[in-house]
Amino acid sequence: MPSNLTVILYHTDACHLCELAADLLNQANVPYSMIDICDDQSLAEQYGIRIPVVKLVETQTELNWPFGLEALAEFLGA
Repeated sequence: MPSNLTVILYHTDACHLCELAADLLNQANVPYSMIDICDDQSLAEQYGIRIPVVKLVETQTELNWPFGLEALAEFLGA
């Protein structure tokens, strides 16, 4: 993954799928920040039924669950 990209994982607490997505990001050695959609009503409306979602800030592209390590690496340009 190009080192100049900012990766966000949209999640909620106690979300098993979100934990799986975080594990995949960790396995891929991708630095990322986590944003809990419950902290923001507009994010909850936008991502409520789609989380976990990985977003590349610079390109504004998103990868919706389900995805595996291979799809994640392709999305991140690895």
